[in-house]
Amino acid sequence: MEKSEKELVRIREAYDRRKESIPAGLYSFFNPSALFLNQQREKYLIEMLKENGFGDLSGMMILDIGCGTGNVLREFMRYGASPENLYGIDLLQDRMDTAVTISPNIHFQCGNAEKLPYENNSFDIIILFTVLTSILDSRMKRAIASEALRTLKPQGIILYYDYLYDNPKNHDVKGVKKSEIKQLFEGSHIELKRITLAPPIARVIAPYSWSVCYLLEKLKVFNTHYMGVIRKRVKGLNGK
Repeated sequence: MEKSEKELVRIREAYDRRKESIPAGLYSFFNPSALFLNQQREKYLIEMLKENGFGDLSGMMILDIGCGTGNVLREFMRYGASPENLYGIDLLQDRMDTAVTISPNIHFQCGNAEKLPYENNSFDIIILFTVLTSILDSRMKRAIASEALRTLKPQGIILYYDYLYDNPKNHDVKGVKKSEIKQLFEGSHIELKRITLAPPIARVIAPYSWSVCYLLEKLKVFNTHYMGVIRKRVKGLNGK
C-alpha cells in the first residue's frame, strides 16, 4: 500500500474512532461553550470577508475542502451565497450522504482533495477549515495546498481556520503553526489572526460568564486557532 493510501486509511479510521468518543452534545449550539466558540468564529469570518471585499457573495463560486456535512456552506447561504454556486468535497462518504440529504441543492462530492475534480481558476472563495491538522503526512498537506491554489481564481481568497497546537489527548491530529502555513502556501500573500479561546477553558467558563470568555479571548494568550486569508501572488495584485 502506498504512503498516500495508508494516510487516507488512517484518517478514515481516526474519524471512525472519533465518532464513538465524542460526548453527546459537545458541539451542540445548546451547549454554551460551543455556541460561544461558533459565534466568535462567525464574527471573525464575516469581518474577514468584508475587509477583503467579499461583502456580496451572490455571484461567488465557493468551494469547501473537507466540508463534512456542509455546515459551513449552509452558513454562507445565510450570508447571501447562492446554493448552485456552492461546492463541497470530503473524504468521508457518510458525511457526504448526510450533506446531500440535508442540502440537495449544493454540489457535494466524496473525494480526495490531493487531486480536486475542478478546473484551474474555478473559485472565488475556497474554505479550508480544520483540514490540515487532521493530516500527518506532509506530502499530502502540500498537495492539498497546491490544489487549493490551482483552483482559486487570481483575485480569489482561501479562508483558513485551524489550530496551531498539538492535542495531547488526540494523537491523530497535529497543530499547524504559522511557519508551516507559509511553507505550504509558499509565495502566497498570507494574513492570519489568532482567535478562538481554548475550548477546554471555554467549556469551564462559558456556562457561567460569556464576558469572562470575551476578555480572555481578547488577551490572545489562550487562543488556539488561526483564522486568515491566503491570496495568490499575482503580478499587478497584492501591491506587487
